[in-house]
Amino acid sequence: MADQAVERTAVVGERRWPMVIAVLLAVGMHQLLPTDFRLSPLWVYPVIMAVFLALLIAGDPGLIDTERRWMRVVTGLLIALMALTNLISALRLVQGIFDGAAFAENAYQLLGTGSVIWATNVIAFGLWFWDVDGGGSVQRATRGAWHDPAFVFPEMHLPEVKPGWFPQFPDYLAMSFNTATAFSPTDVSAIKPWAKMIMILESSSSLILATLVIASAINNLGS
Repeated sequence: MADQAVERTAVVGERRWPMVIAVLLAVGMHQLLPTDFRLSPLWVYPVIMAVFLALLIAGDPGLIDTERRWMRVVTGLLIALMALTNLISALRLVQGIFDGAAFAENAYQLLGTGSVIWATNVIAFGLWFWDVDGGGSVQRATRGAWHDPAFVFPEMHLPEVKPGWFPQFPDYLAMSFNTATAFSPTDVSAIKPWAKMIMILESSSSLILATLVIASAINNLGS
């Protein structure tokens, strides 16, 4: 009985490296954008993001199994900075398309820039879903997948899934990718109004970005 009690109260968190790799990938892709699409001075964004990641890794290395308010704040700031930086790049892209900027006349550069912004958007929304659902990663690990969920995953209903399963960052990244590409409900169900609004926001932004970029690129290739 004592062993069972220890097993029930043991904290089993998810690994941090998938989240870290996704953030590094987003920062790396941002560095590939033309200078006009990046924050100035150019070193500010990658340095701040590196500091945020270093704080998170140092504060809770290995598994994400420690709940600290300051770490939630740092995580929120990291996601907000990524989303804001990518939003600025997206707005500059849209403005350039309508204003007939030089980069908008090059179909390949336009598609490359649009792809980077779109992919970063997917990562940012994936991080956002991951951070807010069920109170965050630590809360999902300690209290279970059914503790105040905003999203219901298929694994939460399947008897084949081992007990103690809870959604982790790759699950939210896949959901974000599906939301950005399908423009419709995925196999994950949003059951809270604010969660549905976030999914609508991602679908709308992806649809607008893809439509403008692809239409402009096709027009340039045909001219």
